[in-house]
Amino acid sequence: MTESSMVDFDFEAYREHFESDAYNRMLGIKLESCSPGHSRIYLEKTADTPQGIGGSVHGGVLASMVDIAMIAAIFSDRRPGQIPAGTADLGISYLRQAHGDRITAEARVVKRGRQLANIEVDITDSGGTLCAKGRVLYAFRMVEPAG
Repeated sequence: MTESSMVDFDFEAYREHFESDAYNRMLGIKLESCSPGHSRIYLEKTADTPQGIGGSVHGGVLASMVDIAMIAAIFSDRRPGQIPAGTADLGISYLRQAHGDRITAEARVVKRGRQLANIEVDITDSGGTLCAKGRVLYAFRMVEPAG
């Protein structure tokens, strides 16, 4: 990432776009931080949050958080000629139930190539306990500059 492309990233504009997304709004997911190759999102649990066993946050919501956090980390570092092509593979390991009022997902781009990026996501509960680990491959199409 070049210094000039980092300057071009407008966090507040991205957060407004992120939080206006219908799916993110439905789940109650907010963007806490975002920088090239990294993001942190959170869910404040409410009575409307889908629940799993024992009042924990539903595993499907946690899997969605993996995908959503990954997208924020990838899109904060858009590269010339890379056109988003979608999630190629997503895996999640549930380590323990996610309890508490606030669930956080933190994504880090491990490696970014021309056509695939590898991202890891940690999900923690309000006490900071690791509840799940996600691994994602995200695909890009390359468009060569005209000329």
